[in-house]
Amino acid sequence: MSVRELVVLGTASQVPTRHRNHNGYLLRWDGQGILFDPGEGTQRQMLRAGVAAHDLDRICVTHFHGDHSLGLAGVIQRINLDQVPHPVTAHYPASGQHFFERLRYATAYRETVKLTESPVAADGPLAVTEAYTLDAHRLSHPVESYGYRVTEPDGRRILPEKLAAHGIKGPDVGRIQREGSLNGVSLGEVSEVRRGQRFAFVMDTRLCDGVHALAEGADMLVIESTFLDEDVRLATDHGHLTAGQAAAVARDAGVRHLVLTHFSQRYSDPGEFERQARAAGFDGELSIAQDLMRVPVPKR
Repeated sequence: MSVRELVVLGTASQVPTRHRNHNGYLLRWDGQGILFDPGEGTQRQMLRAGVAAHDLDRICVTHFHGDHSLGLAGVIQRINLDQVPHPVTAHYPASGQHFFERLRYATAYRETVKLTESPVAADGPLAVTEAYTLDAHRLSHPVESYGYRVTEPDGRRILPEKLAAHGIKGPDVGRIQREGSLNGVSLGEVSEVRRGQRFAFVMDTRLCDGVHALAEGADMLVIESTFLDEDVRLATDHGHLTAGQAAAVARDAGVRHLVLTHFSQRYSDPGEFERQARAAGFDGELSIAQDLMRVPVPKR
C-alpha cells in the first residue's frame, strides 16, 4: 500500500534543545524515501522514529550550516554499514562541495553502497522518475541555499457518468485507458485531469522569488518560521522567515497543509507560531512541527 507522509526527525534552529533535535525530515513517497537536511543527531532520531537506512533513496541538503548538515557523516556511514541494496543520491549546493566531501569522509569506514553526488548549481529539475519530478529553487540566505519541490505527474480521473453516456462498460473501460480511444471516443471525453500531488521544502531564507515558486499550489509546504513576527528585523538580517511571513506565503500560494518548523530557542510557547500563522490569514490545515511527528500528505 502506498504511503505519502512526512516524518519529522528534528525541528530546532541553530542549536538543539531538551525537546527539539537539530533538523531532519523524511518524506515517504510511495516506495521512495527522501531525507531532507540531516542535522546532528539524525541517525538516532531515525531509530526513534522507526526509520531505517534502507528507507533512504535520496538526501537533499538545502545549505551547509551545521544544523542542516552535520548529521550527514553518520547517515552516510549508516547507509554503508547496513549495506543498503540500492543506490542513494545526494543533492546539495554545488558551492558546498568541499563541505560535502569532508562530511562524507569525516572518518574511516568501508564503502559498500553507491552514493551518487548530484550537486545543485541552478534552478530547475534535478531528477525525473515515474513517481515524481524533483526540482530546486535558489533561496536567500547568507550562504548559498536551495529549496526542493516534489511533483507527481498529472494523471486522469475516469468519469463514470461520461462512460455511461457513451455506453462504455466492463473490459472496455480498461481498454480505453490503455489505448486512449475506443470506437471514436477519446479518453479525454470520458475523463478529466487529476493533478499530481505537490510537496515543497523551504528552509533558511528571507522572502524571495524562490520561496513563492516552491510553495505555489503545494499540497504540503514544510517551511521554516524561525522567528515570531515581532522579531521580523532579526529574521531579515539573519536570512530567515517569521511565522506570519511563512503563513502569508502559504495563503497566497493555495497551500493545503502548512507545516511550520525550525524554531528559535528564544521562544517558549509553540502555540504563538500557530496564532500568528492564523492571524496572517492562512486557513488550511496547519501543523506546528514537533520531533517524531508524522504528517500525512493530504489526499488527492
